[in-house]
Amino acid sequence: MGIELNYSKLGKRIKEQRLRKHLTQEKLGETVQVATSNISHIERATTQVSLPTLVKIANALEVSLDQLVCDSINPIAEIYIEQDITNMLQGCTLREKQILKDIMVAAKKTLKENRT
Repeated sequence: MGIELNYSKLGKRIKEQRLRKHLTQEKLGETVQVATSNISHIERATTQVSLPTLVKIANALEVSLDQLVCDSINPIAEIYIEQDITNMLQGCTLREKQILKDIMVAAKKTLKENRT
């Protein structure tokens, strides 16, 4: 059985990490020695990134490969989704966290009610 990478989610995670590091596509491209347009194509999932380039990107962004491809690795995906939620809460006030919790509770209830 082959592994299918979710290139769309991979590109999104690369972009998120690049923005966290305050890097432009141009600067990331220079660091990993690929054209800026190639970084754009990778982030928009219009091209399939090679493993060597992906390793260079992970190193440049100071993240692990599993952080970038976690959406394609089922057991790991849940861990990183929970980390993403935790990261989103950083910088929120207590009131904002309560509102987000209430939204999650309501969404979870709706999901349970609409399961088929």
